[in-house]
Amino acid sequence: MAHTRRKLAELDPVWAQIAQEAKAAIADEPLLGGLVHSSVLHHETFESALAYRISLKLTSNEMPEQILREICDKALASDPEIGLAARADIVAVNDRDPACDRFLLPLLFFKGFQAIQAYRIAHWLWTTGRRDLARFFQMRASEVFGVDIHPAARIGKGIMIDHAHSIVIGETAVVGDNVSMLHSVTLGGTGKEEEDRHPKIGNGVLIGAGAKVLGNIRVGNCSRIAAGSVVLQEVPPCKTVAGVPARIVGEAGCDQPSVKMDQLLGVRGTDDDSLDD
Repeated sequence: MAHTRRKLAELDPVWAQIAQEAKAAIADEPLLGGLVHSSVLHHETFESALAYRISLKLTSNEMPEQILREICDKALASDPEIGLAARADIVAVNDRDPACDRFLLPLLFFKGFQAIQAYRIAHWLWTTGRRDLARFFQMRASEVFGVDIHPAARIGKGIMIDHAHSIVIGETAVVGDNVSMLHSVTLGGTGKEEEDRHPKIGNGVLIGAGAKVLGNIRVGNCSRIAAGSVVLQEVPPCKTVAGVPARIVGEAGCDQPSVKMDQLLGVRGTDDDSLDD
């Protein structure tokens, strides 16, 4: 048994850590034994546990859990990148969210993580031509989690959505790797275009609570968008923008804002730093 645990830790350290934490959680709170067993310890792989958790959260009278589970299982088996991205998301949440002190927590309790994984299944359905079913996943994720991500959007790995209330990500939006965003973020259109009309967010970007990024504009790698900002123009890499409409107010302050999660604004830039230039 010890050899098996060591082998699992070598092959899949994230899943091995989750399983270890699940056993400790039951010892600490026996009343959660049923939840933790059914969600984690009953499963041999991370993918199986993830499929179970997503299907359980999205089930309704319109679509039974068993059918949703079969869809999730097939998606995760067909595209291993979904499971790899989910592992990266768990690591990201654990690293960046001070309220998270175990890998187990996002899988069981954090709706931001769960909503992103529901999107990943919906995106697989969308790209394989099952678009109405993808829209069903989008609808249920919006109803259950308060997160509305179009299944055609393209989102990277290592994503952390904190609190995850009222998140909207449009159809042609692109989100890079290692992005962090807080609640009430919108990546939307301007209402003037019908084709490619949503933002393109670079790697390592931090988007503060309530920020709105609108239109087919680029937000450069490792930039910061301050809480409550409305971004209507391109943001260069490694800059901080703030305001309505947003303007450059300084440098990003570090090489990975999404990891550092520092939302305090530093010294403001000069007028020459304006996004209007």
